[in-house]
Amino acid sequence: MTPARAHAKTAERPGTPLLELDDVAVRYRGGAADVVRDVSFAVQPGRSLALVGESGAGKTTLLRLLSGLLRPTAGTVRFDGDPFTARDRQQLRRFRRSVQVVFQDPYSSLDPRRRVAAIVAEPLRSLGIDSRSTAAPKVAAALERVGLPADAASRYPHEFSGGQRQRIAIARAVVCDPRVLLADEPVSALDVTTRVKVVDLLAELKEEYDLTIVMVSHDLSVVASLCEHTVVLERGRVVEQGDTGQVLGDPAHPYTRRLLDSVPRLPA
Repeated sequence: MTPARAHAKTAERPGTPLLELDDVAVRYRGGAADVVRDVSFAVQPGRSLALVGESGAGKTTLLRLLSGLLRPTAGTVRFDGDPFTARDRQQLRRFRRSVQVVFQDPYSSLDPRRRVAAIVAEPLRSLGIDSRSTAAPKVAAALERVGLPADAASRYPHEFSGGQRQRIAIARAVVCDPRVLLADEPVSALDVTTRVKVVDLLAELKEEYDLTIVMVSHDLSVVASLCEHTVVLERGRVVEQGDTGQVLGDPAHPYTRRLLDSVPRLPA
């Protein structure tokens, strides 16, 4: 993981969004209606964006679009200015190395039959960056950076707590020095104290390595602490987007206000 490379890359194409959706719609095969429609937003390099809304609003579908796992029915998805449909093999390899995902459940996203060293090294091997032998120093550095002990590499996922397992998942995502981290409810399966620590880790990695983060979250306190821009989705459409402080502090749309009103508050 080399911060200098990330910063140099960011400066390469100033003003060009790193990720961009332009009037995107998605309809799953056999579906009678679009799951998302007319969705447009852009994420600048080194910035963080949250996708918020109730279950079924289309957040995870959009994350799948941004990860390249799903193609839009209509509209355009761009990475670093290039439409996904225009990518040749070299562009596809660069994209897969540049965009990594952290999933919601640290208990199911890690193969219980493999040692942590093999799990974290998986992107390095699958992308042809390193062999098993040359990957070891990078795996050790990634585990150390996320706050795990040196012996973690030789152990199995079941030997760790939920928070530690999510740190393993984050180490796997950042080991190949990506430009983008896509996070699907990365702390929802964790207790409150652990949640704060993992969010703090993500914030540190963002600043240290100039990461661009796109996060799906139901937890608006997490959004407020980590994300600079927020996109609010209702039934597959964007109803509001902008600076997180503005969107959450003085929402313009009734749906956003309802989301904020639904957040539990301690009695006075």
